[in-house]
Amino acid sequence: MSVPMGPRAREAALRRLAEDEFDVLVVGGGVVGAGVALDAVSRGLSVALVEARDLAAGTSSRSSKLIHGGLRYLEQLDFRLVREALRERGLLVTRLAPHLVRPVPFLFPLRHRVWERGYIGAGVLLYDTLGGARVLPRHRQLSHSRALREAPGLRSDALVGAIQYYDAQVDDARFTMTVARTAMQYGACVTTRTKVTGFLRDGDRVTGAVVRDLEGGAELRVRARQVINATGVWTDEIQRLAGAAPGSRGSVTVQASKGVHLVVPREKIRLDTGLILRTEKSVLFVIPWGPHWIVGTTDTPWDLDKVEPAPTRADIDYILEHVNAVLRTPLTHDDIEGVYAGLRPLLGGSGPSSPTVKLSREHAVIRPEPGLVIVAGGKYTTYRVMAKDAVDVAVAGLGQKVPASVTDRVPVLGAAGFEALRNNRRRLAERAGLPVARVEHLLGRYGSCVEEVLALVEADPGLGEPIPGAEGYLKAEAVYAVTHEGALHLEDVLVRRTRVFIEERDHGLAAAPEVAALIAPVLGWDDDRVRAEIDAYRSGVEADLAAQREIDDAAANAVRLAAAAPADQVA
Repeated sequence: MSVPMGPRAREAALRRLAEDEFDVLVVGGGVVGAGVALDAVSRGLSVALVEARDLAAGTSSRSSKLIHGGLRYLEQLDFRLVREALRERGLLVTRLAPHLVRPVPFLFPLRHRVWERGYIGAGVLLYDTLGGARVLPRHRQLSHSRALREAPGLRSDALVGAIQYYDAQVDDARFTMTVARTAMQYGACVTTRTKVTGFLRDGDRVTGAVVRDLEGGAELRVRARQVINATGVWTDEIQRLAGAAPGSRGSVTVQASKGVHLVVPREKIRLDTGLILRTEKSVLFVIPWGPHWIVGTTDTPWDLDKVEPAPTRADIDYILEHVNAVLRTPLTHDDIEGVYAGLRPLLGGSGPSSPTVKLSREHAVIRPEPGLVIVAGGKYTTYRVMAKDAVDVAVAGLGQKVPASVTDRVPVLGAAGFEALRNNRRRLAERAGLPVARVEHLLGRYGSCVEEVLALVEADPGLGEPIPGAEGYLKAEAVYAVTHEGALHLEDVLVRRTRVFIEERDHGLAAAPEVAALIAPVLGWDDDRVRAEIDAYRSGVEADLAAQREIDDAAANAVRLAAAAPADQVA
């Protein structure tokens, strides 16, 4: 049985924050912060993680949802970076999270008959080779007619042939939350809606942080021997809080880049494979996502509000223009079910004479002052490497012998026993009174923790019914989100524990009252609080839709800011 991450567990965690001294305090609940917590606690260290919003509320729930090596880095001859990412992909697919990370084929259309097939083919062959043992199927060369059989929705004149290769896919928010829960399983203290407002010091040494509980209002002084900042695009703000201006000595600079994705129904694009297209700026993916496609992304500088980066009409038009250039039946604005925007934390560099302890093309780990470690940049796929590097640096400041990282051999919650349960899915379905397809869906979200979800259904068969307005999910999943997965608000459930916000055309407005009623008893909400949560969620949806009608970032950002963040309205 897993350790529940519900309201009572949160109360206990807050008491621990106030009373204990930790070896490591992690600031930031994205995938890197969750990975740092797991790496540190699995080495035998006492660990706390604090997150100002929700787990994966920022970048780590708004990616392209791919675990990949990055074909584009081969053109830049960065073989080490590609090899590292492909090794991590192999670990996730086979050992660490086979229930959450799964292979997906991609078609690379070719426009030139001779040189391009040889050039791209050589790159993809190298991609296969750098990936090591045959974890995923090898690439294959396709003729024009065979490529169109795989992708009948493509225009015949959009390609002369194609290459099909494999990468992997993940529900980014779900994976991040699961890594954090795994850290809890090994003893880490994890809290959300707990914001760092300052740092504790003993002379020049950082000895912890001042943390405000945004739910209850209490201010806590959390003591720690080492603080690791893993706040992604908020790195500069945390550095200022610590007294180091970005760009100064002992600092690192992170630049935000906005990426926008569209979600459209599966039937709108006739493909039996994912798709990757070159654009003048980077690449565009068409990625299978259950009964939907995810289409994206953009890559534009962003220096406005980081909490809710706003997609614009221009972003949406850009994606439609480029994908429609190859589609037999073009997509329209009416086909779009969901739109989401996220910020990539791009490493801008370190300050002059900065004590950069670990540096790669994509991420850096620095120790700007005693007791404080900062990890910045990076990509989702290599989160575990970033976490290991950060803990390695922090451990050097503990003055004691600490075991080396073991996270390459520590499966995340739900991985152990997953394959055996998948093989027994028919028995599970019969026992729970659910269709086999539904149990398969649950296994792909919870792995072996599916037993806990099904136990809720056995105790209350009504929880085995689909959520009205979000029939892809069971009522039990909403309840489990608050009893075991740390969700504290309606937004947490509809946006990140499930993906109703981007998958339903109404963005979950029809499902919101039912979900709020399901989670209210667990979270102790009265009728007024239920109404406030629903109203806050509706306001957020309306603000998002209004922003998408604006043509530029400044106007869209202003519209988004005009609506208060849902959590702030009801916390």
